[in-house]
Amino acid sequence: MTRREASMKKLFKPVAAIAATAAVIVSAPSASATTVHARPVVTHVKTVAKFDFAAGDVAENITINPDRSVTISMVGTAAGKRPELVRIAPSGHRTVLAVGRQGDGITGNTRGSDGTVYYNVWSADASRAGVWKLPPGGSPQRLAALPADGLPNGLAIDPSGQTLYVADSQKSTIWAVPVSGGPATAWLTDPALAIEASAPVPFGANGLRFHNGAVWVSNLSKATLLRIPVTATGAAGRIHTVTSSLTGVDDFSFLSDRSNVVFAAQNGPNQVSVVYPNGTTETVLTAADGLASPTSTAVRGKQLYITNGGLNEPHDPKLQSGTINLGALFAH
Repeated sequence: MTRREASMKKLFKPVAAIAATAAVIVSAPSASATTVHARPVVTHVKTVAKFDFAAGDVAENITINPDRSVTISMVGTAAGKRPELVRIAPSGHRTVLAVGRQGDGITGNTRGSDGTVYYNVWSADASRAGVWKLPPGGSPQRLAALPADGLPNGLAIDPSGQTLYVADSQKSTIWAVPVSGGPATAWLTDPALAIEASAPVPFGANGLRFHNGAVWVSNLSKATLLRIPVTATGAAGRIHTVTSSLTGVDDFSFLSDRSNVVFAAQNGPNQVSVVYPNGTTETVLTAADGLASPTSTAVRGKQLYITNGGLNEPHDPKLQSGTINLGALFAH
């Protein structure tokens, strides 16, 4: 069994195992204690599109497009179902943008200002592992290679559109990839991005966003959300731990371009939490709202989108949306 096959096997075990990371995470300060919001922060939650787990539709990552469609990475399944990159229209209509090979996984995706879609391919094949791009009207092509024994996960582009950042869940590393082409370089390798030694699921650095002059990254095995300033020279600044209270954290998004309020998908606990700038976290959605192994979130205006991988039986992968109640959000 290859390392990737072993990791995929663990990924598709019941996600209750991920929740067990609570026993090994670093104790959080009192300001980071998790509570449940007294007033609904997200209302009118509905299913925008339902997916087919048996066909490989394990929704992993999401990007909102200017026309209000969304681009979703379907990671594929351990049973060998092929991964896909798809666009979902507001009506729920699905368009396949790219199809991976059997045994590969498609993880993070993001969008350039010219409409180019960038996405990660997780593969044991060194000729395929890396960051790929899909230009408007063009065909998929690999932009940069990444280690075949790594796991490229979260992906983001900087505001200048010049650099892509990739969270590697196996290598304790954030990679930087020039949009213009060229080799990937290790922008940051640090223990804060590593897999916790006793964690039941072997995923370290996971979700990644570029926001307000910093790279933000989650670490699933450590339950952390980190902020890493980008210096004037483009190097990584000092790592700041925003919170250590996000058990089973996957990917996340921000309330707006200016706000540091975060909506984080927590796969194992089957919930979405808000993280405030002071590190306080509050649960705003749970399984009672229809969550099914949430993997990522995205925000546009007052609309919150959630991708659900459906890892647990009855395997209900889907795209949900809800309305953010700003009054309740800031009444904590």
